[in-house]
Amino acid sequence: MTGSRINPEPKQTNVDKKVDKRVLLLYNDDVNTFDFVIKSLVEVCNHNNEQAEQCAYITHYKGKCDIKTGSMELLKPMKNILIDRGLSVTIE
Repeated sequence: MTGSRINPEPKQTNVDKKVDKRVLLLYNDDVNTFDFVIKSLVEVCNHNNEQAEQCAYITHYKGKCDIKTGSMELLKPMKNILIDRGLSVTIE
């Protein structure tokens, strides 16, 4: 094919762009009550009551639960508040 050029670099689409997706994990402890954990998830992570309750039960029975996904910028303030409340959380 003479006269045609093939672009050696593929065009980048929105799907190809890396997104900084992180996970805020809540870990089980023997200190905090279900009601306190549920209230904290509603207030800090904007969960509805049902979602917060499900996360609390998953954490209790499985040892940990993904409670929020997003960028580090979004999750870090939530993590700090939950830690200040005595909950055990990390960002991965």
